[in-house]
Amino acid sequence: MVLPHDRSGLLIEGGLPTKIFSRSIDRWIETMLADDVSEDNSRDSVVKAKVMAKESGIICGKIVINRLFEKYAPQCSYHWNIDEGDLIVINEAVLEINGSSSEILKLERVMLNLLGRLSGISTTTSQWVSQTNNIKIACTRKTEWGILDKWAVHVGGGLTHRLYRSDALMLKENDFASMRKIGDNHDTAIEELILNIDLNDNSEFTVVEVTNLDEALLAAKTWSKIQKKNFTTDSVVLLLDNMGPSNAKIVAEELKKQDLRKWCILEGSGGIKLDNVSEWSTSSVDLISTSSVNRGVKSLDFSLIIEGVV
Repeated sequence: MVLPHDRSGLLIEGGLPTKIFSRSIDRWIETMLADDVSEDNSRDSVVKAKVMAKESGIICGKIVINRLFEKYAPQCSYHWNIDEGDLIVINEAVLEINGSSSEILKLERVMLNLLGRLSGISTTTSQWVSQTNNIKIACTRKTEWGILDKWAVHVGGGLTHRLYRSDALMLKENDFASMRKIGDNHDTAIEELILNIDLNDNSEFTVVEVTNLDEALLAAKTWSKIQKKNFTTDSVVLLLDNMGPSNAKIVAEELKKQDLRKWCILEGSGGIKLDNVSEWSTSSVDLISTSSVNRGVKSLDFSLIIEGVV
């Protein structure tokens, strides 16, 4: 099954960052450079430098660092010894730089922070992916560095999920609550919101959060109704919130029994950790989404070494 959660095509086109991705990169770089308040009063020299890996892991951030150099150190030349997503080892020289010592030192900390943070996420994501052979892993919109986090998850083998709020329609508890008066039936709000979805814009990727079997069945039935009326065959993503693998399997089996499974992509979410993710292998969900692949993740350690004057 092809899942709509892979939005990486909106970030890279022809090997280059798209406008969406470029703007995100630029915002983070500008903010980090401004916060670093880097002033170099030392004598300037043309030097040779290299970035060394102090830990093994999955490298990520090449695209971001390229843009950093292009905009803020255009006189420097550089060469990558690795590709985005490569496995690197301790003491490996991942990047070689020739240029002005003042420009290199001005960018040093921001460059290492970006490279370390993004590589930490890609490395952690790859660990999650290795634990789930038959289930895809996606991040959520709970990010610390926005779209940069999403890119790092993609590089590590995970799915980006929605890049931003308007990227795809997601109906959650607060959306349902906003549609009903206090005391009104929750199911009515679910049905009403789904029936009013604009399929021209949202048929290919809509997520509906459900918390129990009855809500899942109602959402699937309502979705199948509007798809048939529209003569389309797209699937809705049912986000099984905090239901756990056992209840998720019950939902999958009941949807199949009622001939509704074909209308659904099942996404497990809530309380999933690396040490319990294997429990989902028999849950019959199509993917798991978790913020643990990118939030609170340990950065990979890199250092910059200036070898001397050229």
